[in-house]
Amino acid sequence: MKKMIIAVMAAVFLLVLAGCNKQATPEDRLAEYISHWNKSEFTEMYDEYLNEGTKGAYEPAQFIERQQKIQDDLGIENLEVSYTQPPEDTEWNEEEPADFPVQVKMDTIAGPVEFEQQMTLLFEERGEEEGWFVEWNPSFIFPQLEAEDKIRIDRIKAARGEILDRNNVPVAINGGGFNIGIVPEKFTDDAKKEELAKLLNTTVEAIDNDLNQNWVQPEMFVPIAKVARTDDKVIDAAVKIPGVGAQKTSMREYPYGESLSHVTGYIGSITAEQLEERKADGYAAGDMIGRQGLEQALEDRLRGKDGLKIWIEKPAEGSEPIDVAEQPVEDGETVQLTIDAELQKTTYDAMKGEPGTSAAVNPETGETLALVSSPGFDPNRFMLGLSGEQYKALEEDPATPLFNRFKAAYAPGSTLKPVTAAIGMEAGTLKPAEGITINGETWQKDASWGDYKVSRLHPEAPNPVDLNIALVYSDNIYFAQQALNMGAETFIAGLNDYGFGETIEFPIGLAASQISNEGTIASAGQLADTSFGQGQMLANIVHLASMYTPFITDGTMYKPTLLLEEEDGQVWKEGLVSAETAATLREGMRNVVVDGYAQSANIDAAPLAGKTGTAELKAAGEERGKENGFFVTYDSANPDFVLAMMIENVEDNGGSDYVAGMAAEVFK
Repeated sequence: MKKMIIAVMAAVFLLVLAGCNKQATPEDRLAEYISHWNKSEFTEMYDEYLNEGTKGAYEPAQFIERQQKIQDDLGIENLEVSYTQPPEDTEWNEEEPADFPVQVKMDTIAGPVEFEQQMTLLFEERGEEEGWFVEWNPSFIFPQLEAEDKIRIDRIKAARGEILDRNNVPVAINGGGFNIGIVPEKFTDDAKKEELAKLLNTTVEAIDNDLNQNWVQPEMFVPIAKVARTDDKVIDAAVKIPGVGAQKTSMREYPYGESLSHVTGYIGSITAEQLEERKADGYAAGDMIGRQGLEQALEDRLRGKDGLKIWIEKPAEGSEPIDVAEQPVEDGETVQLTIDAELQKTTYDAMKGEPGTSAAVNPETGETLALVSSPGFDPNRFMLGLSGEQYKALEEDPATPLFNRFKAAYAPGSTLKPVTAAIGMEAGTLKPAEGITINGETWQKDASWGDYKVSRLHPEAPNPVDLNIALVYSDNIYFAQQALNMGAETFIAGLNDYGFGETIEFPIGLAASQISNEGTIASAGQLADTSFGQGQMLANIVHLASMYTPFITDGTMYKPTLLLEEEDGQVWKEGLVSAETAATLREGMRNVVVDGYAQSANIDAAPLAGKTGTAELKAAGEERGKENGFFVTYDSANPDFVLAMMIENVEDNGGSDYVAGMAAEVFK
């Protein structure tokens, strides 16, 4: 009986053991193989699942390394491999192959790829091991791919979008320039390399490297450097050297050069840091990218999307290429600005290269018609690349041409006075016809002010001083007293209504105008200073021009815009002044030009109205500081735009009237 029990137990154990070692089906093996495939575990796939015939036909490098390289080169992601399951009652015959439809999906740099192939598993005995193994060939990478084929990638460069002004005049375009190069057999004087290198901002060593390239033949033209079409002096000097020539080539071009340089910016070769940041966006070494201005701000719109094509090249002569995936090229957008390029150039030229900034704004729409930072730089040269010596010279230039002044904010000086007057009139504390008796050159509220006094430049102003006289003579004392009458709370609220402290949404970032560093006014003396645009007050030039527009529109200030696609006439502030207040200020600002100290703007070409301003920048201990001169003006008969202009260091040039004369040139 005991022997019978032992025999039964042994039989049960053998049955259990047989169940544990049940032979894996071809479907089981395929499922495991596909699991590794989806994880790109090519070594495991090769070592553990390929049949002997496949391993004999394909070395590990042809399977493992090739597939890994293809995945890396083609940017393959989201690989998804599956198979069609056989019926549940399928019986597998070890003497016959097991076939499965396999579905492959993936994303590549050139778009999605999807295909179906039939995969076969064969039953093999390998010594003590036996089971089902995969029969593989390269068509499981891509259909119709064979061992000797090559996978190619074509990149079709997208055309960069152009930038046009409001009248479709090009300001940043895919234009042309010149390749300056050497024909070796005609370049017989090596001593001229030094001269050419200096002209082209390169080195003799770099020229030699170009000439020693493998493809170069004695009769061939070898490009050395690109030169802008407008760089006549360099082109003429270069081609006078025997053996040197110029050939036309396509390149980015900035027809308005310096006058629009801070608006357009420029493109340049992508840096290593930029490439690291934007590699995922499809950038590659040698690509051009926006480096300043709108070229940088609108990079994603202007760049476009390169076309990419993945295809299979067959070795047999005359074989047709086989397309795998294709992403069509998408050229960059054309962007149109509100800027009038000719008005921009006229304004820039009127500033005569003096350090300063200007903005012209349409009072009825908010469109920015001119936006100038002076002096500018030549974006064509920057695009081609400057030598270290040239860049250093620009950096060290006392006029700081690389500094974008229209982005900054400055103390607006007396150009704030019409705004101060408007706030007072709307608050009911300033009666424009009521005069104040003011005597002397200085004034203080009381002895609590200590040594601080408000000074005025024209003590000869006739008494009583009303608003019109105060504007004509730009009387600081009058406006200080009016600010004290309305009080800090009312004045701050009024300035906030005009947009102080708010960031203007603009494609190129503009500094926000400020009442003070903290946005508050801490004392009566600070209130007095702020009333005529000094103290800690700062204003951006675009905002300053916009602040005058309610005096033309009877109370509405529109959001400044720079792109023509933006909606016109977006109300930013409304109800700022009544029609009566606006009319009073218009009359006063016209009198500033006719009777006051902006005589350089009193021209026959246009009846200008406006307000001058001077802001003194004096360091501690200085008796006299540098002065920024301002003039904000418009044609009172045809107010198509308000022009705000600031010129630095006018203390020895006649002050703000010097600026008024420059602004008048724009209207002439």
